[in-house]
Amino acid sequence: MKKKTIAVSFLIFNLLLFHFSFSQSQSRIRTIIVDAGHGGADQGAKGAYSTEAQLTLQLALKVGALLQQELPDTKIIQTRTTDTTQSVRDKAAFANENKGDLFICIHVNAAPPIRHSKVTGYRTRTYYTGKGNNRKKHTKKVPVYKRWTTPNPRYGTGTYVWAADRDTHKADAVSERFESEGELTDAPDPSTPEGAIASRLWVQKYFKNSVRLASMIESEFVNNGRKSDGVLQRNEKGIWVLQATNMPAVLIETGFITNKEEEDYLNSEKGQEEVTQSIVRAIVNFKTSLDNLRNGTVVSALESQNN
Repeated sequence: MKKKTIAVSFLIFNLLLFHFSFSQSQSRIRTIIVDAGHGGADQGAKGAYSTEAQLTLQLALKVGALLQQELPDTKIIQTRTTDTTQSVRDKAAFANENKGDLFICIHVNAAPPIRHSKVTGYRTRTYYTGKGNNRKKHTKKVPVYKRWTTPNPRYGTGTYVWAADRDTHKADAVSERFESEGELTDAPDPSTPEGAIASRLWVQKYFKNSVRLASMIESEFVNNGRKSDGVLQRNEKGIWVLQATNMPAVLIETGFITNKEEEDYLNSEKGQEEVTQSIVRAIVNFKTSLDNLRNGTVVSALESQNN
């Protein structure tokens, strides 16, 4: 009887070992969507000689190519490869339809010019009060202003995740996703209590992973000597491509095109190489950490079974 028990335990162990070996080749991130912000009729922010749509396309293509080189077993899909018009709803739908596991949106930031004014003199202004026989003429001195603007010197990077008040939108998107790995046996229906809970749990998981990736991206930028505004949220107005995609998602502001030095940097070969490498290093490290965590969970299960 004891020998039979040992044999059964050994068989179970081997089955689990096979499952572990198989799971190692099944990364949690199998498809990455790379989105070049704006495009076509929507050129986004404008600098002295370039536009956001031009720069985001250049950077996205380079990020995609380097990701494919670093992660040959991962499918890399670009939302656009030419200067074509895409609405943010189209971008989100495209990512969902292609079953992305990670959404990387690349943008270029802008800051409004700084307004200045200076009193250059005074002029006499005439005005009247009263009516009829009581009408009186008055004069007074009013200042004359010279007004002008100068470029905003703001610079640096920042990576956005969706705002907490947009969780409902994200839950709706997640509820439409079918998890082929068996992590969800069916798409949760948010109209039911069980489905709403399941969607919220996945939203929390995706949010945590999005913040982790955003932090890693900004750390890489800092390592390259860039100023970082860190991980950001936009509460006053949602970012559709982040809240409507049913996967972890980040939007990367790579620099300020309205700052001439940053525009030059983002257009230079050196600048684009540094930005690209920073983003790709963070994604590769993020994917590796998730895979290690996933495989570590299986190892723990194997060890428990063996004991």
